[in-house]
Amino acid sequence: MDRGTEVGAHPGAGTGEDPAAGYAAAGRIPLAVVVVDRDGLVSHWSTGARRLFGATREDALGRPAADLLPVSGALPDVLDPEPLTDAYGPYEVYDGLGPDLETSLGGRSSYPAAGRARLPGPAGERLDILWWGYPLVGPGPARLLVLAADAQRLQAERGYDDEVVERIAPGFAPYTELPAPDDLAKRLPEVLPNMGPELSGRIVAQILELGYPVLEFSQYERVPVTPDWGVPRRAGRQRATAGTGITVSRSVPSGAEHDLEYAAVRERLEFLNEVSTGIGSSLDLGETIREVTSAAVPRFADFAGTHLRAAVLAGEGFPDGPPDVTTVWHRVWVEHNDEPGRWDDTVPVGEAIAFPEHTPFFRCMVTGEPVLIPRIDEQLGNRIAGEFEKRDLRPLITGRSLLIVPLKARNVVLGFMVLMRRADREAFDDMDRTTGAELAARAGLVLDNARMYTYQENVADTLQDSMLPQVAPRMAGCDIATRYLPGTRLGRVGGDWFDTIKLPGSRTALVVGDVMGHGLNSAAMMGQLRTAVQTMATMGTPPAQLLRGLDDLARRLGENYLATCLYAVYDPIRGELQLSNAGHIPPVVVRAANGRSELLDLPTGAPVGVGGVPFETAVVRVSPGDRLVLCTDGLVEVRGADIGEGLAALCESAAHPAASMDDACDTIIRALNTHGERKDDVALLMARLNGILDDDVAEWQLPRGPREVASARRLVRGRLTAWGLADAVETAELLVSEVVTNAVRHGAGDAIGLRLVRTDALLCEVTDDEPTLPDFMTAGLEDEAGRGLRVVSRLAREWGASASGHRKTVWFEQALTSGPRHR
Repeated sequence: MDRGTEVGAHPGAGTGEDPAAGYAAAGRIPLAVVVVDRDGLVSHWSTGARRLFGATREDALGRPAADLLPVSGALPDVLDPEPLTDAYGPYEVYDGLGPDLETSLGGRSSYPAAGRARLPGPAGERLDILWWGYPLVGPGPARLLVLAADAQRLQAERGYDDEVVERIAPGFAPYTELPAPDDLAKRLPEVLPNMGPELSGRIVAQILELGYPVLEFSQYERVPVTPDWGVPRRAGRQRATAGTGITVSRSVPSGAEHDLEYAAVRERLEFLNEVSTGIGSSLDLGETIREVTSAAVPRFADFAGTHLRAAVLAGEGFPDGPPDVTTVWHRVWVEHNDEPGRWDDTVPVGEAIAFPEHTPFFRCMVTGEPVLIPRIDEQLGNRIAGEFEKRDLRPLITGRSLLIVPLKARNVVLGFMVLMRRADREAFDDMDRTTGAELAARAGLVLDNARMYTYQENVADTLQDSMLPQVAPRMAGCDIATRYLPGTRLGRVGGDWFDTIKLPGSRTALVVGDVMGHGLNSAAMMGQLRTAVQTMATMGTPPAQLLRGLDDLARRLGENYLATCLYAVYDPIRGELQLSNAGHIPPVVVRAANGRSELLDLPTGAPVGVGGVPFETAVVRVSPGDRLVLCTDGLVEVRGADIGEGLAALCESAAHPAASMDDACDTIIRALNTHGERKDDVALLMARLNGILDDDVAEWQLPRGPREVASARRLVRGRLTAWGLADAVETAELLVSEVVTNAVRHGAGDAIGLRLVRTDALLCEVTDDEPTLPDFMTAGLEDEAGRGLRVVSRLAREWGASASGHRKTVWFEQALTSGPRHR
């Protein structure tokens, strides 16, 4: 490019220089930018490339890149005055930094490489070139990005004279480890002029993933390492250091082997540190697996596949015992830098598989130790592929280097990772096995944390699901619809709940509550409070008194038991609501007459568990078709926003016309749960208050006496016949006879109340002035009494008794065969 671009610098290790000073000394380097397509032809040639190499853009585009960029690595003249000639051409050896650029141009390199070389310039001078090469993957023809710079100009700008020998070498580093990484990432597009946002954006993303281009400066002779943590071998110019597993070029100066080993170890430690900070950003098991797998490609391997035991993936707790041939493993994620789709059919993600005994995979999972195969030859590839039915692994694994590392926690194998390198890349060695084992150990701890979180979350979800009621869509005189949304924050299981409770007199209790906090404790407290509400409600406890009882219970359970609760009782015969509030957000009523919605202005008591605060009951008249909307604050409250805005939005969305109750609930959820801003769990209960017509209710007051039992049977027979329920007459007469007889014998006062209510079922209530509830007795063979309630229990669909003040009511419901009756 025709303007300077700051690439970044990495100071040489062991020089004693301040790292910050090294970074500051990078300078600004005019860069040549070249893109090579899949056929090895130049598809982009920047102004900087024209100035450095001499060819114009018109001459360069479409020409073979190897004709324009004849760059190979080697030594400086001061160390090796005789030029080397080999298959790569008569170029002077300068830095043995990896595959030479010609190899990359020929498509034989699949990972980033860098180097330095001298070559004839356009005007006959000798050029000293630094270059970086990035392989490109993805759609489009671009397959290689080449960055090049003039080393002599850089050295001159740094102000060194000829007597100072400074080593300048290109390399790669995680961009996050450089100063101001975000600024560097934003400036990368400056390196890629006139490419368009789609291509340049794709290339920038790959540069950040493969390694930011850097320079290493040292006033001593030093040998930098490639991202593969070693210098790739080159025929006739290599030797290996004993016991290190690192290949050193013959260009390494005497005594520099230790520096190379140190740098290789440093690279591995930097890699592991980067991986450790990059994984575990989420406690979601699936996300953690993807992070762990993706961390290995392409820097450490070309292919990575993670397998987990089925019990771990299902969140069933810690697996018992070592794995064997029957253990089922799930391939949960695959990452590679091959062409898209190459692995999909043979090793699909999500597959459940039991690994055969005579395979390296089985050996790793039963021993818990890494398995290293430096190179899979044809014979071994055939043998491994033969152990798997209906799939041919040979084209994918033959010629590759294989490393399998176990994912362990508390010395138990949870899974394993399969890592492979292509044939054109340096094979895994003993140092790689150590690095892979350390990577797996760190990944195993992160996976175990995610597994434990998933397990606890499943337990909490199960607990909460078991405590949330299965609400019937239709109660006496009203239709019900509900929604529950778990929160999106960590520890998302909370204490929100709703409930509907059948009460005597065709009434329905509507409840919504919210325990403060999240997690198992909140879910458990929610279950205790919900049970208490049900118990007190079925006993006919008035709303304000019920909340006082709930407050006393919460304080007895512990100091941290706090909850809000709204309790409403709907009487469909009278057309009224009785409501009491314990610190909860107010409900919304949508009037059927005009479609308008309003927040009910209720006396707001303190939350349950505070103590010492009185609760009040408000009575609200309602008409048939009105809708009551109850919800928890997770639906209307957003951090940083006024809750009044959320309540206004609730009123507006509740008034929106809808074809059904379910549609109305969905409309509210969509309107208020936008953009994922609501992190708390949400409970929503909506009731359409249909009421019960006067024609469907019949009431009588009977004198308390034995003869009135027959009168009760006669009245019931006449009313049922008038309602067209002749099929229900016989059973109803028998049940009414038993209940009225009990009231005559064991009741008090001068009158007995009898009421019939026709809804989807037939409800019968008998009331007297004796508050003592009847006992369910066992009658002997010669006993004349004690069988009445057993008859009621056998023939009625439901029955019960409740006391209120000095009166009690015994009721039963009888199923009707004439079909449902509702509005």
